[in-house]
Amino acid sequence: MQRDYWYSSNRKFRNLESPKSVGARAAQRVLRRLGARKVKTCEVPIVFDPEMAASLIRNLSSALSGYALYKGASFLTGKLGTKIGSGLLTVIDDGTIPGALGSRPFDAEGLPTRKKTVVEQGELQSYLLDTYSGKKLGMKSTGNASRSVGEAPGVSPANFYLASGKDSPEKIIKSVKAGLYVTEMIGFGVNMVTGDYSRGAAGFWVENGSIQYPVAEITIAGNLRDMLKGIAAVGNDVDVRGGTRVGSILLQEMTIAGE
Repeated sequence: MQRDYWYSSNRKFRNLESPKSVGARAAQRVLRRLGARKVKTCEVPIVFDPEMAASLIRNLSSALSGYALYKGASFLTGKLGTKIGSGLLTVIDDGTIPGALGSRPFDAEGLPTRKKTVVEQGELQSYLLDTYSGKKLGMKSTGNASRSVGEAPGVSPANFYLASGKDSPEKIIKSVKAGLYVTEMIGFGVNMVTGDYSRGAAGFWVENGSIQYPVAEITIAGNLRDMLKGIAAVGNDVDVRGGTRVGSILLQEMTIAGE
């Protein structure tokens, strides 16, 4: 048994993919996973597809939340102005993109949203703050206050995206001699205090630059500090369906726990 899915999301109904194309894509994705097997425990390059890469960048935004920072519950506490990632890591938060799902004229405190560079070529330039967390850190709000009905105030990004790379996903995969192309992750094994990262995964084994067979029932592990610094390529296949926009990402090395 295997499972997979696909969906379409847009603020304009006319821009949604047709139900037929969504269903066909979902069927293609699940059929390619039939016959999945385990691989032996190893340390190899890992390619995250855009959806999985987006989850990695969301982990980064969580670590940059003012509430986690002033409580000392983030591995990025005190790292402002320092190198936290590869030179390919440029992350922008922009609430002004017309039609984007995360766009908004102002945050939950009424402060205007704006475009700001959060990480530039690996150097941390800005945290994500509301007024309260900003004051706790001796800084000003960055216009990232969020609030839901019945919940305490918090911080959230608007349109949080990794600057698009120049490489196609095919070119990135072709550069991998032996490694894993990840298309699904399971569980919440991310420790924001230490950066330790361990999640169940599924995807495809890559050998000599081509996909060989589907893989399942494995775990990938590393540390977010090393993962951010180990970004070796960024794809141009940016997924714009959500508020986190990212293309494929190649990490130099992670541990796969398998057979």
